[in-house]
Amino acid sequence: MFCTSCGYQLSAGMNLCPNCGAQVAQPAAAVQAPSIPNYLVQSILVTLCCCMPFGVVAIVYAAQVSTKLAAGDMAGAQQSSKNAKMWCWLGVAGGLVASVIWFALVGIGIINQHGLR
Repeated sequence: MFCTSCGYQLSAGMNLCPNCGAQVAQPAAAVQAPSIPNYLVQSILVTLCCCMPFGVVAIVYAAQVSTKLAAGDMAGAQQSSKNAKMWCWLGVAGGLVASVIWFALVGIGIINQHGLR
């Protein structure tokens, strides 16, 4: 840390500059933005493995999180994060429902083909 008046190197915790006697302003602690998850990886996995339409919507919301954080819109980033998470879960549920229906139809087809009524 250096004195803002004369540039003298100061030790940590000094209140007065020993070189010029100026009051030393303590640097403010860096304010770190809260970490808001964007669910981008989950959105991509849902798109590839479960339900493409819901996964694409989740990717759009996930991409908005970082943009809104960079713009300083915390509330918007949190809302986009919640929306991305919701669409991920809807995509997983939709994929499971579609899989159950598909397996049921395949099973019915096999039963009908072999005459196992």
